[in-house]
Amino acid sequence: VQLQASGGGLVQAGGSLTLSCAASGRTFSSYVMGWFRQAPGKEREFVGAMRWSDGYSYYAESVKGRFTISRDNAKNTVYLQMNSLKPEDTAVYYCALDRSAVVSSSRYRYDYWGQGTQVTVSS
Repeated sequence: VQLQASGGGLVQAGGSLTLSCAASGRTFSSYVMGWFRQAPGKEREFVGAMRWSDGYSYYAESVKGRFTISRDNAKNTVYLQMNSLKPEDTAVYYCALDRSAVVSSSRYRYDYWGQGTQVTVSS
């Protein structure tokens, strides 16, 4: 499985940005797509995740109400819509795939990772 993340960039605080993650290669009957982020000097942290089969989504408290995950089945692509961005959202954002059907915030459950895309929010 290959995951290709894109859409990062520089945005002012309060602005919006949408990240994309296209999946290719082997497919699974049920899986979860997650988003994580890592700021310099910090641990990689969970942002949100969606179970592909039914669209169930779960978000970290820090982004709840501001970030939304959606998917395009035909394109095998998941999106992370980020609104009301804050400087503390600045990080490299990664998409990841978990072959199970369990939506988890633990990065250790995820089997495949994209290369990351930089998001910088200026104050």
